[in-house]
Amino acid sequence: MTWQVRVLDPRTDPEPEGWADFLVAQQAPVPWDYHLLRVESRFSRSPNVLTVISDGGEIVAAVLAMLCAPVSPERPGQVRGVARLGPRWVEVQHAWLSGSPPWLFADGADAADRREIMRRFERAVCRFTGPGCLGVVYRTVPPDALGMVSGRGRPVRDTMPTSVLENRFVDVDGWLASLRRSRRLSLRGQAKKIAADPDVVVRTEAARTDLDALELATLLREHRARMGAVKFDRRGPITAEYLGELVRRPDVITSTYHDAAGRLLAFTNVLDHPVAPLHQHWAAVAPEEGRPKHLYFEAVVRNVRYMIEGNRKSLSMGRGLTELKATLGFQPVPLLGVIVARPVTRW
Repeated sequence: MTWQVRVLDPRTDPEPEGWADFLVAQQAPVPWDYHLLRVESRFSRSPNVLTVISDGGEIVAAVLAMLCAPVSPERPGQVRGVARLGPRWVEVQHAWLSGSPPWLFADGADAADRREIMRRFERAVCRFTGPGCLGVVYRTVPPDALGMVSGRGRPVRDTMPTSVLENRFVDVDGWLASLRRSRRLSLRGQAKKIAADPDVVVRTEAARTDLDALELATLLREHRARMGAVKFDRRGPITAEYLGELVRRPDVITSTYHDAAGRLLAFTNVLDHPVAPLHQHWAAVAPEEGRPKHLYFEAVVRNVRYMIEGNRKSLSMGRGLTELKATLGFQPVPLLGVIVARPVTRW
C-alpha cells in the first residue's frame, strides 16, 4: 500500500487539503470540522491529534485521539517539545461526540484495509507522542468494529454504552404512546405546565448569535461538577470559546430556558445530521436555585420532535443515565474499550 500517514496538531498545523470534502462524503458529525477541532484543542488539557491517511493525495481515513498525561495540567496541554519525553498515552475518542466512533473511512476501505490502517495509525501516533508514550487506549469501540483493533496482547473491556432512539414514529404522540403509561402522562403534563408558565421563556433555533458563551460554559461546568467526576475522564472542561463557535453554526440547534428576568436556567443543543442527530450538551441550574423541575424531559421531547419531523433515522443521547433514557424509549448500544501497550503496537 502507498498510504501516507500524517499526525496533525490542529492548533498549529493547517487543515489538510480535501478535508472538508472528505467530511461531506462521510457525513461526518459537526465536531469533526477542522476549525472546531482547532478551537477545542487550543484550550484543552488533553489536546487532540488528528491522524490523516491518504492514498495518492486523496484522504481515505482519519482517526482522532487525545494526548493524555497521568496528571492533567491546569494549563492547555502541550503536544510537541519537552512534553514528548514525559509519560503520556493516546486515548482514541472524540471528546464531545459521546459514544460515536472516533474514526472515518472512505467507502472503498474494506475490513482488511481498515485493520491495516489502524495498525499504521497506532505506530505513527505513538512515534508522534514521543519516547514517553505508554500506548493507545480505545474508549468507544462498537462491537462490529472490534476486529479492527483487537488481537494478541490487547485486552478488551466493556465500557459505558451509548443510548439511541430509532425513529419508527409518525409523530410525537406515536412516540409517547410507545412509552409506559406513567412516563407518558408525566411527559405530557410537564410539557403543558412549562408551556403555560409565564416565568419560563423557551427558545429553540439554529445559528444562535444571542447567547453569552461564557454564561453557557459556566453553567455547563457547574452542572457537571454537581453530577460528580466521571471515572478515568481525561477531558478538560468545555470552554466558552468552543461553545461560542458551536452554537453559532447553522447545523447546531440550541434550546434555551430563561426566567422572566432573563436569567439562564438551562440549555441543550442538538448536532444536526442527515441520518443521526446527537443530543449533545445539557446543563441546568439546580432546582433549589429556582428552576422548574423536569426541564430535562421537556428538552428530550423537543429533540425527539425534531428527529421525527425532520425524518431522521435516529437520535443519539450519548452516554450516561442509561436507565433513565430507557424509560424514554432509548436503547443502550454497547461499546467496548481496548488497551494496547506501546510494545504491542510494534507487533
